[in-house]
Amino acid sequence: MMFRSIMTKNHFDLLIVGAGLSGIGAAYHLQKKCPGKSYAILEARGASGGTWDLFRYPGIRSDSDMHTLGFNFKPWNEQKAIADGPAILKYIRETAEENGIDQQIRYDHKVIRSSWDSDQARWSVEVETGGKSETLTCNFLHMCSGYYKFDQGYTPEFAGRDDFSGEIIHPQHWPEDLDYSGKKVVIIGSGATAMTLVPAMTDKAEHVTMLQRSPTYVVSRPAEDKMANRLRKFLPNKIAYGITRWRNVLFQLFFYNMAQKKPDKVKERMIGMVKEELGDDFDVEKHFTPTYNPWDQRLCLVPDGDLYEALKSKKASVVTDHIDKFTKTGILLKSGDTVEADIIVTATGLDLQFAGGIEIEVDGLRIIPNQQINYKGCMVSGVPNFMSVFGYTNASWTLRADLISEFMCRMINHMDRENYVEARPMADGVEADKDFLDFSSGYVQRAVERFPKRGTEKPWVLDQNYAKDILLMRHGKIDDEALVFRRAHETVQSVAPVAVAAE
Repeated sequence: MMFRSIMTKNHFDLLIVGAGLSGIGAAYHLQKKCPGKSYAILEARGASGGTWDLFRYPGIRSDSDMHTLGFNFKPWNEQKAIADGPAILKYIRETAEENGIDQQIRYDHKVIRSSWDSDQARWSVEVETGGKSETLTCNFLHMCSGYYKFDQGYTPEFAGRDDFSGEIIHPQHWPEDLDYSGKKVVIIGSGATAMTLVPAMTDKAEHVTMLQRSPTYVVSRPAEDKMANRLRKFLPNKIAYGITRWRNVLFQLFFYNMAQKKPDKVKERMIGMVKEELGDDFDVEKHFTPTYNPWDQRLCLVPDGDLYEALKSKKASVVTDHIDKFTKTGILLKSGDTVEADIIVTATGLDLQFAGGIEIEVDGLRIIPNQQINYKGCMVSGVPNFMSVFGYTNASWTLRADLISEFMCRMINHMDRENYVEARPMADGVEADKDFLDFSSGYVQRAVERFPKRGTEKPWVLDQNYAKDILLMRHGKIDDEALVFRRAHETVQSVAPVAVAAE
């Protein structure tokens, strides 16, 4: 058998890193599809929920519908499909409790490095907990730690920052006691976080200004999915959920493909919808007309047009300009205009990292992710028995997270049947064609060197297509030529090959 179920304190068949959506989902799939395997979830923080426990800023919500952001095995039954953070957190923790997964979480266990030993066919995982170092071992390591640094967000260097007399806040570290009543708030950014904060803060603030360097595509949709709510009245929850989920998946695929094939037409329609919302008096061309094509960067979703309502009420405004410097009372812009502020919120993005930023070694050799090639969107060339979850850029994160966990379980069961101890993607002769993500967003471009490359042919490409990935991950061959399996008595074929750079 590949995995020996050694039920000891420090050794497991599988270790899952991260107790958010991905980690809880991975544990569920493992329990259902690989019963009897021992596992633990290592969570760096003191609570589960990942993103949905970390972020506490006003209005925190999903920017994907919960019928696709939710797990494929647990229906979302709330009225709102575009859900707020507390509702999503409740859903994650409810899933963990219902399935006994919460009992397998080790909190305040921060993974620092992992080392693979081919002779023993196991990982040694170094963890910081309680102010000291501890080492756990496992046969398989599954990274569900998200794609950004939890301890810090990205904030550019702003000239004059120390001159500002008010408060400067990053949404990733929102103060619980912040009182913005009657204050002038400036939110720097034009992504999902900024567009969530603007309408949410108009309830108390004197005025909220969204200050952006350049516009972002914005799409409004109802917070409640009327079709989904109607279906639940007549059909069992799972069936209603499945129908709604697939309708949303197919619509997203259709919309994305249209944006790729006819970007000008899609752009015209999207800008036209914003004009219909804001009217002729609003400068939509300046503030809501991006220079790039739809889906070159991620779109922003605003439920029930709440951003537009805030702008029309005059409680909020948009300024499109570049920052010259912070002043004592606000921000001086390159145009010479000033924006007064009591509070500045730097919604300037995330700081991305691969696999939780942990150090990875294979037989004593340090792995540099950017010198390796991605395999099926979840493994890395030369690194055995290791998976890392990264969701879609054009659809809900959990769609791919579920598929990756299912693929992992298929692999584990295949290895058990064949008495294998190791599965290692081998990229000998494979050309590294592109960066991991083909996305022009600043937060992606700042971090591309931290992620593996993509190849030119399957299984080394990275499709942003859920339907294709179902065929590849759920129904495709496990023992393809790129994934090399080894039994305990067999010689290690190779160690951590470096990706071949494209000419």
